[in-house]
Amino acid sequence: MNTDAIVLLAKQPGLTSFSSLRNVKKAMNTNKVGHTGTLDSFAEGLLVVCTGHYTKLCGQITAFDKTYRAVIHFGKETDTCEYTGNIIREAGLPSEKALREAVKKWTGDIMQKPPLFSAIHVDGKRASDLIREGKDFEIPARPVKVFSSEIQELKYAEESGEKKVGDERLVEYALIEFSVSKGTYIRSLAHDIAESCGSAAYLTGLFRTKVGNFLIEDAAGVGLLPEFNIENACKKETEFKSDAESSSSETSGKKINTEEDLIIQKEILEQKQDVTFEVAELCGFETISVKNALCLEAFKHGKPLKSSMFDKSLWDYPNDCSIAVFEKDDFFNEEVSFWGLINKDAAGKVSYGFVIS
Repeated sequence: MNTDAIVLLAKQPGLTSFSSLRNVKKAMNTNKVGHTGTLDSFAEGLLVVCTGHYTKLCGQITAFDKTYRAVIHFGKETDTCEYTGNIIREAGLPSEKALREAVKKWTGDIMQKPPLFSAIHVDGKRASDLIREGKDFEIPARPVKVFSSEIQELKYAEESGEKKVGDERLVEYALIEFSVSKGTYIRSLAHDIAESCGSAAYLTGLFRTKVGNFLIEDAAGVGLLPEFNIENACKKETEFKSDAESSSSETSGKKINTEEDLIIQKEILEQKQDVTFEVAELCGFETISVKNALCLEAFKHGKPLKSSMFDKSLWDYPNDCSIAVFEKDDFFNEEVSFWGLINKDAAGKVSYGFVIS
């Protein structure tokens, strides 16, 4: 069985990204598996998984832009910026007008401070480990881009039995879709939006729907996910807190469901993708083909890159791009196999990205 593949996986809430790979490993019969961008345990949605030799693509796919849908609960802040954390601050609810203005403010090029509970390394250790050890430290703000922010659903305070202030309706929950650059933390974005409108907040739900041009609709296991909306996100939070009160931390979380696992594994095998011209374009790569078997051997052995090795000139490609290299069947005029990447930097210099040996 060929273990080289790109697998689109719908991560289920309550599992870590790492444990979610169990079904991929079993279906593909390999332990050589890597995902391209971690989702927190409470979150759900699209994981782009690479297996076999294709794990060398992980670095490129991790850098893709991403789209999320987030349910934000206003009025309280937790130390983790999501519902599994401990409440550390309370504040009044924002008006709808103030919320809309804050969402607009935090769209575009921004400086973002990542959450302390994160996988970012500080002095060689994960920030989340340092905070659990009681260490004091700072994570500097860094530039990220929020391409778009769209409020899709609101739940007002009066619907929860609270009163509005004057003519202003107060917002208790908001479902917002964010399209963001690599490295953007939606938990921090929710915190900053709430702070801008005089409130506090944490995430009640997070659903990743897009990585580059890969879509959640094409992912194995997506049919097992409930509709993502405010009502279902609140229900999930309530169930988590109920489980946490009645179970130890070792047994709480998503329980193993063998029937669901079998469904996911079957869909993984049916939907796994090779790197073809079309998939390379989905990845945002340019494409090129070696001219013949001798040129393929030269490429595979890391010989100096020359346009004469390929069916197109390397200088015809734009600067600052990645070029997927294929072997092509001239008789059928279609790609046969993917052999690696060439990188072309901002100055136009070409170099090997990687080669599948």
